[in-house]
Amino acid sequence: MTADVKICGITEVEHADTAAHAGARWLGFVFFEKSPRNLTIEAARSLGPKLPSGPKRVGVFVNASDELLEQAINALSLDVVQLHGSETPEDAKRIKEKFGVRIIKALGVSTLEDLKKADPFTGIADRILFDAKPPKDAVLPGGNAVSFPWNILKGQELPYRWMLAGGLSAENAQQAIEESDAQALDISSGVESSPGKKSNVMIEAFLQAVKSAT
Repeated sequence: MTADVKICGITEVEHADTAAHAGARWLGFVFFEKSPRNLTIEAARSLGPKLPSGPKRVGVFVNASDELLEQAINALSLDVVQLHGSETPEDAKRIKEKFGVRIIKALGVSTLEDLKKADPFTGIADRILFDAKPPKDAVLPGGNAVSFPWNILKGQELPYRWMLAGGLSAENAQQAIEESDAQALDISSGVESSPGKKSNVMIEAFLQAVKSAT
């Protein structure tokens, strides 16, 4: 079975089209000012009508206000809200119910013990995104091109669906899948020519690598 892929941090329609055509299941859009992939509400409103209709649309937020959530959801007709900050299970449940969206909760991990952080979100989050913990001097909670020991996930019978992120690329996609048993991958900086600048060639290469690996 081919692993599902989310191409995250999209800011231009050409990259959304490339990802959709190459088989991405999700397109991710970042609403976080400190990120080089940040999408303003104005830009999102312009981008929304031009996006391909196939992949599900995921908005990525870090401790966002309800006002920002509502504006972004309406601008892009988001299907999913990804919570990448310190949001609690109660926050996730409230957002899910208030806005009628699916929830992905991102958690930084580095050890087997860290996986327990996902337990309180069981039955609330539709997926857990396991990402590498950011470097100590990082200003971003994700998209830092660092990975964690993928093998801590292998063989785990977890009571929720999950995704793998952190330091992924076309070159290590097969290794990541083999070591973790991941059925879904989330990539951002690994398909960029420079921070925030997506590459059509790299998007296509990653999706092809995932198809070849599974």
